Amino acid sequence: MLTDQDLQQLKSKGISEEKLNAQLASFEKGFPFLKLYAPASAGQGIHILNDEDKKTFLKTWDKYLNSEHKIVKFVPASGAASRMFKDLFEFLDGVDEEPNNEFTKLFFSEIKKFAFYDDLNKACSANEQNDIDGLIKQGKYKAIIDNLLNSKGLNYGKLPKGLLKFHKYEDGNRTPLEEHLVEGALYAKANNNEVNIHFTVSPEHRPLFQELVLAVSAKYETKFNVKYNITFSEQKSSTDTAAATMDNQPFRTADGKILFRPGGHGALIENLNEIDGDVIFIKNIDNVVPDRLKSDTVEYKKLIAGVLTDMQIKIFQYMEMLESGEYTHAQLEGIIRFMRDDLGIRNPELKKLEDADLVIYMKKKLNRPIRVCGMVKNVGEPGGGPFLAYNTDGTISLQILESSQIDKSNTEYVRMFKEGTHFNPVDLVCGIKDYKGNKFNLPDFVDPQTGFISYKSKDGKELKALELPGLWNGAMSDWNTIFVEVPLSTFNPVKTVNDLLREQHQ
Repeated sequence: MLTDQDLQQLKSKGISEEKLNAQLASFEKGFPFLKLYAPASAGQGIHILNDEDKKTFLKTWDKYLNSEHKIVKFVPASGAASRMFKDLFEFLDGVDEEPNNEFTKLFFSEIKKFAFYDDLNKACSANEQNDIDGLIKQGKYKAIIDNLLNSKGLNYGKLPKGLLKFHKYEDGNRTPLEEHLVEGALYAKANNNEVNIHFTVSPEHRPLFQELVLAVSAKYETKFNVKYNITFSEQKSSTDTAAATMDNQPFRTADGKILFRPGGHGALIENLNEIDGDVIFIKNIDNVVPDRLKSDTVEYKKLIAGVLTDMQIKIFQYMEMLESGEYTHAQLEGIIRFMRDDLGIRNPELKKLEDADLVIYMKKKLNRPIRVCGMVKNVGEPGGGPFLAYNTDGTISLQILESSQIDKSNTEYVRMFKEGTHFNPVDLVCGIKDYKGNKFNLPDFVDPQTGFISYKSKDGKELKALELPGLWNGAMSDWNTIFVEVPLSTFNPVKTVNDLLREQHQ
């Protein structure tokens, strides 16, 4: 039974009692694994672009940019950088006074290569009355880490990745936020020279993001002859999910309130739904490179955008034809081939459908949001993989799956996942309007059965946590999807601070 306090708490968060009950029911029944058809691969779900294709799609995108369309770059940027510094936190909290493993030894031996070195050196000089070289000679390694991670110095251990200095430049070192401003100017500048970029941030860090934008945007506007429109949003509290006890009751805090937790990045489908744009690029905050390596990133961003707009033209023409009622059976067969070969949509029951039912089916499948996803060849990096999977209606479509969505007891599925040729670097471009120019309501296209449950603890008590369907997994499950192979050079995430020592970030 919910108390008056519970009902007031739900009201303040914008969560209905029905929604809470559905979340608690999910803990009890769990989530079904997805039924797989095959891993997507070259020629089976993944498009490989040849030189002629590239010329065509680059022209298509340039033409689109020079027309009256709104382009937006959407960057999830709320993630804290604390995990980047896990090894350094462990060293700081440990008993050893000197670097005790390969990670910390590498960090100190190459410390001058980091873009934040000068700032850290100043902090050490101010707080320790000695610079980094002097502190290292004295064996005061922990003092350096303390100034890097904690509020007495740079506070990097509590800041989001987007605000850390990643790359060195002659005219000032850059954060990931700044690298995204540069990227936006290079492939998403509209014909009026405006660049629209939207960052999703956490409430406590929003002022810091806004402060940085104010400080640097004019510099890049001058450099690239653009006008930036930078906006921010926060994950809505209405997308938080209730935690549960081990027996699936609401987990309560010491003051008797239900514990709610952020629902994961899948909650950002609500933020994405509020973006007004014809084409939206999506890319993680930490996947950026210095200018000298940006050419591949820029080229392939334009290419997948060209693929998207080309596919939209075809889909819109087919929808207009179907709506007109003026078509031949041969034309319907052409649409079916397009759906199968270009969109990866398959229907084992297709031959049983009469033309009238076939048209209803095609309208339903074509009139959906569309996304083109870059896929890189699998080199052992963790990440979701591209698959052909069965939908609840019995059809087969292209999906990005995480390992948690796959039944580990099914040896065939495990083999498919392990032998997948490609994985998802989170490189998406999306079309969220229909053939009449109306915006789709994106939550209508989420598969609610693709969330997952994890196990956590709070105040020494075990709890179950509910993750919403991931943004590029279940939250986009019912979109039209196209996979395009992109080079590994476009995928350079920073998971640990020492990743910044890689050649791609120097």
